[in-house]
Amino acid sequence: MEESKDNIAFKGVAERLTLGITRILENMPGVVDVRFAEREPAEKRSLLSWEQKNTCILPEDLRDFYLTTDGFTLTWSVKLDNECVPVGCMMINSVARLCPLLQPVSLFSLPSAPSLADLDWEENSTECDSGHVPAAPHFDSRSRIFELDSCGGNGKVCLVYKHCSPGVVAQNSEIWFLDRSLCWHFLTATFTSYYRLMITHLGLPEWQYAFAPYGPSPQAKQWASLYQPLIFSSELILGDPAGDSHVNKLDATKAFKAKTKVPMPKKKQSAQSGLGGSVKTQGSAGRHSGAKR
Repeated sequence: MEESKDNIAFKGVAERLTLGITRILENMPGVVDVRFAEREPAEKRSLLSWEQKNTCILPEDLRDFYLTTDGFTLTWSVKLDNECVPVGCMMINSVARLCPLLQPVSLFSLPSAPSLADLDWEENSTECDSGHVPAAPHFDSRSRIFELDSCGGNGKVCLVYKHCSPGVVAQNSEIWFLDRSLCWHFLTATFTSYYRLMITHLGLPEWQYAFAPYGPSPQAKQWASLYQPLIFSSELILGDPAGDSHVNKLDATKAFKAKTKVPMPKKKQSAQSGLGGSVKTQGSAGRHSGAKR
């Protein structure tokens, strides 16, 4: 009885954490092996230790999330030709794996060894305003960056503290996406908004690239068009109102239409031949009449 109560309680917690997305995925055609990893809540002392170590204050919503579950992992696959293909993955690192993106420089490294901080060689390279988009983070000491999700090697979703000073506790944070070309793309201002965004996109491959100007890969677009057609089509409209650069439009009636044959003017030829025959008959009749005379 106690085990059944624990299972019911866990299902209730999982249902609230996933916002019911597990049932939606299980009812989708072809989706199999929907797995949600059960995790214990993080301890308050581990959160305090993380804040003291990194000189940052965790956002209130992220703190509440870690006090509910120490990380998040939900995966699902698709069955193709009797084979399960992993497709979706939603992940948020645990407190222990919420590590800085820029690791401390080793004492044994060369002084001239390249690092990510070299990308900030120009002071105003990332300070340019592009409309309402916030200023991009820096790879040097002006920003403190922590990895929330490795995105399967396609980039990194990061918790970013900007405008930092040495020895000063950072409090304001944002959620940014760092693509494989080391370019920053703003996602959300709060962790709660990012969490809902992740659930809405079903953890599809490269869904974060929908917030980049070049978008996801063609293969990722195919998965999105299959399992997320409404959001996928709206993102295409936002990216390109015409949609010509993303979708190849094919008119089957024009592409597979046979060549039309020009009809021959048979009636005119018959009419002309009939006139010619009547002229010949009249001429022959005149000859015969002349001969009789």
